[in-house]
Amino acid sequence: MTPPRHVFLVDGSGFIFRAFHGLPPMTRPDGTPVNAVYGFTTMLMKLLSETDADHVAVVFDTARKTFRSDIYPAYKAHRPPPPEELIPQFPLVRDATRAFDVCCIEMEGFEADDLIATYARAAVESGARVTIVSSDKDLMQLVGASVEMYDPMKYRSIGEAEVREKFGVGPDKVVDVQALCGDASDNVPGVPGIGIKTAAQLISDYGDLDTLLARAGEIKQPKRRETLLENADLARISRQLVRLRADVPLPVPMEDLAVKPVNPETLGAFCAAQGFRSLLSRLKIKAPPIAEPVRAATAAPTSTAPASPVTTDYDLVLTEAALDRWIAEATKAGVVGFDTETTGLDPLRAQLVGVSLAVAPGRACYIPVTHNPPQAQGSLDLGGSGPVADAPKILPAAVTLGRLTPLLADPSVLKVGHNLKYDMQVLAGLGLRIEALDDTMLLSYVLDGASHGHGLDELCRLHLDHTNIAFSEVCGTGKTQVTFDRVPLDKACAYAAEDADMTLRLHRLLKPRLLNERMVTVYETLERPLVPVIVEMERHGIKVDRAALMALSEDFGRRLVELEAEVIALNNGEAFNLGSPQQLGKVLFETLNLPGGKKTKTGQWATGADVLEELAHLHPLPARLLDWRQLAKLKSTYTDALVAEINPATGRVHTSYALAATTTGRLSSSDPNLQNIPIRTEEGRKIRHAFVAEPGHRLISADYSQIELRLVAHVAEIEGLRTAFASGADIHAITASQVFGVPVEGIDPALRRRAKAINFGIIYGISAFGLAAQLGISNGEAKTYIDAYFARYPEIRAYMERTKEEARTNGFVTTLFGRKVFTPGIKDKNGAMRAFAERAAINGPIQGGAADIIKRAMIRLPDALSQAGLAARMLLQVHDELVLEAPETETDATIAVVRRVMEGAASLSVPLVVDARAALSWDEAH
Repeated sequence: MTPPRHVFLVDGSGFIFRAFHGLPPMTRPDGTPVNAVYGFTTMLMKLLSETDADHVAVVFDTARKTFRSDIYPAYKAHRPPPPEELIPQFPLVRDATRAFDVCCIEMEGFEADDLIATYARAAVESGARVTIVSSDKDLMQLVGASVEMYDPMKYRSIGEAEVREKFGVGPDKVVDVQALCGDASDNVPGVPGIGIKTAAQLISDYGDLDTLLARAGEIKQPKRRETLLENADLARISRQLVRLRADVPLPVPMEDLAVKPVNPETLGAFCAAQGFRSLLSRLKIKAPPIAEPVRAATAAPTSTAPASPVTTDYDLVLTEAALDRWIAEATKAGVVGFDTETTGLDPLRAQLVGVSLAVAPGRACYIPVTHNPPQAQGSLDLGGSGPVADAPKILPAAVTLGRLTPLLADPSVLKVGHNLKYDMQVLAGLGLRIEALDDTMLLSYVLDGASHGHGLDELCRLHLDHTNIAFSEVCGTGKTQVTFDRVPLDKACAYAAEDADMTLRLHRLLKPRLLNERMVTVYETLERPLVPVIVEMERHGIKVDRAALMALSEDFGRRLVELEAEVIALNNGEAFNLGSPQQLGKVLFETLNLPGGKKTKTGQWATGADVLEELAHLHPLPARLLDWRQLAKLKSTYTDALVAEINPATGRVHTSYALAATTTGRLSSSDPNLQNIPIRTEEGRKIRHAFVAEPGHRLISADYSQIELRLVAHVAEIEGLRTAFASGADIHAITASQVFGVPVEGIDPALRRRAKAINFGIIYGISAFGLAAQLGISNGEAKTYIDAYFARYPEIRAYMERTKEEARTNGFVTTLFGRKVFTPGIKDKNGAMRAFAERAAINGPIQGGAADIIKRAMIRLPDALSQAGLAARMLLQVHDELVLEAPETETDATIAVVRRVMEGAASLSVPLVVDARAALSWDEAH
């Protein structure tokens, strides 16, 4: 897998507004405004022609609220809606991006800046440098040794020096400065009376926001002191608003950002459709004979829309008689499209507003439950007598839900939803349960994998050639935005009924493909039955000891101060900003004169973790600085942030699992991400120690032992590894013995470590260079080890060649259970792209197979525990690990059932082994 070297992340929303305000009005032949589209297209074309980036993405904001709206409802609430002539151009700029075959990324609940921060982090961690194409000051907090910004309007790079010029501090302190001075454009409150210069001075004097607020009483200026003391909470809230999230589940895998050659036909058709003749001339593309908007082709098979349009008949249900008629119609149909409307994005806190049903294409209704619209409807006409002055009364919620309960629980009526996990969560809060379900999001995911997104709007455009009513059209934007319960009933009916209608239409297109494409088993045994299991897991959550986390945060804070003092002492007592790569570079390579320094293209010394690790054996300062960085990240990312994620009603943290996000079928966790809590360091384990069982209970951690290596032995039919696993011996010692021809008894630990590195790295395409760096040996020695490994286990090379051929033939590889893992780029003319796809193909059946196995175990566990009369509940899934909570008196019995179910989840030629322990905390149980 060739990692990215240079990643270009384009702030698409910034491009759109700059283009719109920078160009005079323009319209295409049908009258649609296109000045922003034209400007966006020319800017993107110029960027792509000038950059050396090998991975590129354009990142957009969505119209929906984000998590910041829940933290501070006034956030961006004052912003006016976009100009009317700009609104129809938003989807067209996304079409422009796809016409260049560039990845188009957006995600509901998060801003584009959060996605940019996440992709930048992932790119840097893979060793790449990043260019963020934007001048947005909020993104300046991301600038660092490997991350720069580029303003395409002023043709200038933005590095640490430019950030310091803007904010008076380095990038690492930008968030603290913004938290103090606020941001009027986004309605971030900050501290009244504190401007950017004062904020920068305060942060420079005290080091960070927390220290400043803790010592605010020491400030000599009375007015400033009182302002800070009175508005400390506003400053902390502001910090939450301005700090970018860098842990968002990647909606598109990094590999999909790889640059692809532009298809002249696709780009030409797009430009012709918009009337961009001058661009066609500049691109030297002949105009196609038709002028229709184009959609980027997907790698996976797609359905086509019906030949004839469907007439819509949407009904607003306000009487018991009408409700009974719809329920009877749905029961008779046996399949009903279903959707809920709520007041928010968090299913555990959102209020149910209404329910929509669809019984046939175009035939749907909306049933308000707790709707409270404004009095003046204006356009609503229920009885043919013209607009009414007052909002009609809706049925009492108890009546509506009482009538709907039997329908939802009727196993003979299939309820079809899109991302039903959310709807089931909301209904579960009201004591309602859905029986017999189909989920069009999961149908799409099973059929087409990661070849495209699986949001309802995207699938409707892709399969039905239909653009759904936008949320902003009914709820508004900025300061005029309202929650759905305040939307006029006529608009609410059109929006909600359309969702149920389109979901049912998608179901009729996608469900038959399961049989045609032999994907029934994957959907019916892995994805659909997992939904209610995940619903219960998310609702249970996991208890977190708030006091322990806060104490840990304080301890980390004290230790950071101590480490800073150590580092400064090692710098001959000369203070410097430990978070500043520029200052650190000068200390390492100019003051201490350490060897091996390299400068980036911006002229700064490189000070990444890899550089510090290489220097650690030459001087103690780099080692202490690594400790400081690690502790600072743990404090900001985990101990501080997790406290804010605790649900006040339950005292527990409730993560959300994305069911259709990854290439290989793995679940991903967010809000908060509990799959990335570190466990390899003492400090990281302390964080897991704060995850605790309820009184009288224990947490149980059940973890598959070396499951991916066992899958390699099985699918590649490696007899030597099979025998080693069957014997239950130390697999890495056995491998070292077999590969290097030494006795297994008393084997050299260094040799075992090398065998372990190859065992775990070989299936991911580890190179001699990568193995050499990992083990600290020469490239030649590493190559000798890899050659010896293949010589001892020739079956693995045969498996690799066989799998690559399967990918070239089909465009995908399959897991043991039939899941398709798509491999775009497997026939790419670019050798690096092709090699990347080949490595993904080799890894797909292994990582995907492991994901399938643990899903099979998760589906079977609830019934197995219930049949055994055990009260244990599943709380978390973290890759190959399940975390449960059980009464203390039932832990032994629960562990026995969990082991039996997990070890029996698949029948392989090697045994599946599960390590399980019970303890008071997650750390102790692991």
